[in-house]
Amino acid sequence: MTAPEPRANPLLLGHGAAEAVLAEALRSGRMHHAWLITGPEGIGKATLAFRFARRLLAGVPDQSTLALDPSHPVFRRVAAGTHADLLTVEREWDEKRKRRRSEIVVDDVRAVAEFLRLTPAEGGWRVVVVDGAEEMNRNAANALLKVLEEPPARAILLLVCAAPGRLLPTIRSRCRRLRLSPVDDAAMRRLLAQYLPGMDQGEREKLASLAEGSPGRALLLAEEEGLRLAGLVADVLVALPALPPPRAYEVADALGRSETAFATFMDLLRAEIAASVREWVRGRA
Repeated sequence: MTAPEPRANPLLLGHGAAEAVLAEALRSGRMHHAWLITGPEGIGKATLAFRFARRLLAGVPDQSTLALDPSHPVFRRVAAGTHADLLTVEREWDEKRKRRRSEIVVDDVRAVAEFLRLTPAEGGWRVVVVDGAEEMNRNAANALLKVLEEPPARAILLLVCAAPGRLLPTIRSRCRRLRLSPVDDAAMRRLLAQYLPGMDQGEREKLASLAEGSPGRALLLAEEEGLRLAGLVADVLVALPALPPPRAYEVADALGRSETAFATFMDLLRAEIAASVREWVRGRA
């Protein structure tokens, strides 16, 4: 079992403070028209955005929580991508190359302006989720800025962003920022137990340690034999500068299986080197 897509995920742990901010904004009626939800990759930013979107679109009276029962019609339609008052903007799928495009383009964002000119189908809010806002190219960013400068009534834009420094300063200044932190150890244990019930607890603990508070990263490592790759990283660092040929062949074989395996290995290698440097600096202090 793996985590559902953010739009279909009812489970969010470790971000109670951020949820409380959004719930209070909803309860008080003092709702900012644009929110910038930031934090590291894979910690639940998009899951929180869709959780908030569902609550807005459901219009239910209980505003003490953002949770919505998965059996609720709004939950089901958001999960299926069929709610008429919700628009999601993200890098489009390139059918020819069988992967997502490298950026969000201006036509994707022009659809936002067209969507917001429509009357809400159900008489409530219109919600736009821009997932991976830092991936907008310059033209797309300028088009979104125009929307933010003249926001229509009863419309909310939720910008999910792992690298806010890549956004135009004028976009950042027009949003209310909500910073999410890496998930704490207790929440990580609960989430991985939910998503990886068939995995040994000790292995889940190792994944949690490697993921550094990112459930998404932990699940990616689980899919890409992350524990084995982490072991190879440790072997390489210990053996340098002379890695025994059999071990070198094993590393080459593991990395040659896919681009993702190579990227994961290099990511783990960088993280291990960075951790070693930090430990060395602390020892020198």
